[in-house]
Amino acid sequence: MALHDKTAHELHELLQTKQISAAELTADIFSRVDAAEDKIGAYLTLTREKALADAKAVDEKISRGEKIFPLEGIPCAVKDNICTKGIKTTCASKILENFIPPYDATAYKKLAAQNPILIGKANLDEFAMGGSTENSAYHVTRNPHDLERVPGGSSGGSAAAVAGGEAVFALGSDTGGSIRQPASFCGVVGFKPTYGRVSRYGLVAFASSLDQIGPLTRDVTDCALVLNAICGLDDMDSTSTAAQVPDFTKSLVADVKGLKIGLPAEYFVKGIDAEVEAAVRRVAKEYEKLGAEIVEVSLPHTEYAISTYYLIAPAEAATNLERYDGVSYGARVDGADVVEMMTNTRTEKFGAEVKRRIMIGNYALSAGYYDAYYLKALKVRTLIQKDFVDAFKTVDLILTPTTPNAAFKLGEMTADPLTMYLQDVCTVPVNIAGLPGISVPCGVNSQNLPLGFQLIGKALDEATILRAAFAYEQISD
Repeated sequence: MALHDKTAHELHELLQTKQISAAELTADIFSRVDAAEDKIGAYLTLTREKALADAKAVDEKISRGEKIFPLEGIPCAVKDNICTKGIKTTCASKILENFIPPYDATAYKKLAAQNPILIGKANLDEFAMGGSTENSAYHVTRNPHDLERVPGGSSGGSAAAVAGGEAVFALGSDTGGSIRQPASFCGVVGFKPTYGRVSRYGLVAFASSLDQIGPLTRDVTDCALVLNAICGLDDMDSTSTAAQVPDFTKSLVADVKGLKIGLPAEYFVKGIDAEVEAAVRRVAKEYEKLGAEIVEVSLPHTEYAISTYYLIAPAEAATNLERYDGVSYGARVDGADVVEMMTNTRTEKFGAEVKRRIMIGNYALSAGYYDAYYLKALKVRTLIQKDFVDAFKTVDLILTPTTPNAAFKLGEMTADPLTMYLQDVCTVPVNIAGLPGISVPCGVNSQNLPLGFQLIGKALDEATILRAAFAYEQISD
């Protein structure tokens, strides 16, 4: 197996025992980037010079006989809506095409304290608005398993980098499934932590009550290692939780005996691909063989989740994107007066999907429609949250498909935004409820495309999700 295909924990062992050097590993990853990036398009910015210098510093530390952190010297990618001091952060938008943040996002700062090697900033749907990474203002990203298909979105660049050997792990962000859906499409592990578990400070805001940073990795062990690095209270984020962060690697026990896993009927409805449903039901059978109890549960308000999400998220996006006015920072397109300048800037520099969501959001927040749309969506959000509270009175975890189908072809859904939005049907309820969820690979379909299943846990119970995901991973190929 090539170095660029190994997991972070395997590479850590090779580095610590001096079987490889960080410089050698970094060079191998960049060799892979040079060979594959023209086809995949996972990155917007590469940080080659910084990466090679950082790798040299790690090797010097190892040569002195010092112990290294679990992620030290391991090449990674960071989604380009996560601020990195001195490194361009564009959100895949022309309006931020030359923005260089003067500070690090807290999640990246915490990760950087372990001295991983940053390979570059990964592509995404503009401002994380999309499910295919076709909405980037710069280029599309392709699925490494089939270059004619999407990698998912909005963290498609992060998922494709990991799946394609262009990074060992990556950070993404998840507002309605933007880590889990591309993880499923690309055959990697993707984890959305509980809302507040990871600081949002320095994550360029899309929908502030839904956004959460999380890892995309080769396996569940790597996922636990990255969570250990990025979770925790941050005074710079008022929504950050003070709950104690456990050592997530201690949850990696291949034992699910006694766990009750719920199977919600509402996630297996007409429209779901037959191969996806069969794969997830096989996973349920495997859990039963391992000693878990599979329990039928109901989440009755699931059918309203998409409508609720696509009112709340655009409303928050419309508010958050008001700051891109051509004055404070970002691009500016001149006009005869201030109003024309702002209009020209937003018209030319925002993409079609971003404009669409801003318009939906402003409409939902407008005086005549606020009660009918936005306020009603908040009430339904409470009902969806209550569904999960009720379900978790009888089960420890909930098992669902991650997506209703495998990766679709490039261009297949760009003309039909509503069909694209329905791709989020299995993932948005988790964000609406603020719960943790993981996507784990569970085989391939008849076209050899990856499939994934989702485990949803109670708030702040990432440990049980990791335990169950790890147990399944140990018996799968």
